[in-house]
Amino acid sequence: MTDVLAYSYMQRALVAAFLIGGVCAVIGVYVVLKGLSFIGAGISHASFGGVAIGVALGVNPVVTAIVFCQLVALAIGYVSRRGNIKEDTAVGIFFASTMALGVLLVGLMRGYQVDLMGYLFGSIISVTRQDLWTMLIVSALVLVLVAVFYKDLLFVVFDSEMAHVTGLPADRLFQLLLSIMALVIVASIKVVGIVLVSALIVIPPAAALQLTESFHKAMGLSALIGVGSCVIGLFVSDYLGVSPGAAIVLLATAVFVASTFFSPLRRCSVG
Repeated sequence: MTDVLAYSYMQRALVAAFLIGGVCAVIGVYVVLKGLSFIGAGISHASFGGVAIGVALGVNPVVTAIVFCQLVALAIGYVSRRGNIKEDTAVGIFFASTMALGVLLVGLMRGYQVDLMGYLFGSIISVTRQDLWTMLIVSALVLVLVAVFYKDLLFVVFDSEMAHVTGLPADRLFQLLLSIMALVIVASIKVVGIVLVSALIVIPPAAALQLTESFHKAMGLSALIGVGSCVIGLFVSDYLGVSPGAAIVLLATAVFVASTFFSPLRRCSVG
């Protein structure tokens, strides 16, 4: 293991694993409790359209993906709140259309050279210094927003109607939550990829919530599971020579299965 850590690419990958594993798990507790897992999947797939736009324009695909996903998050929030269709329908529409946009743009580009598989399935060992700075800035911003709006977001998650009655801007807080999700998702695509990033947001908090009913404890435990899955999955993938993203997600899933089986909450309910 010490020999592997001597390589700079592995050092960068390890830092990325800590950053993304932690921030995905923290925001994921809100996502799971609010039932926004499908929206997370929709935004993650929308990032493919943003990446394709960046490649077509010749600019950093991560930057265009951040802007694009923010617009998609705004659109999903607006349509589901103001329109006459259900939230899952709005997500399904943007899920399909933004992926189709990405496929169309890639098909129109001649001499396409960007590693598409790296964006779709992740390549944590190819993380650059620029990627790390992006992850660090996004992680810091997300954690600051969560700290500032911790109680407000919690109120909206558990009872948005009551939050609105008490004077909180529930719609704006909901939109803020979607925007934070979009930031985290785009920052994470280099680690586990567009296809798997929603799993990193959902699985660790789902496992943590099997072990405790306390929100702040669930957030801390979720972060521990997320970081642990990313770090251990990174070393497992290097040892076995398999996809890091797949190893990370499967390891997190194994933790979820174990937490469900040994859940003290489950034993209490059965007893």
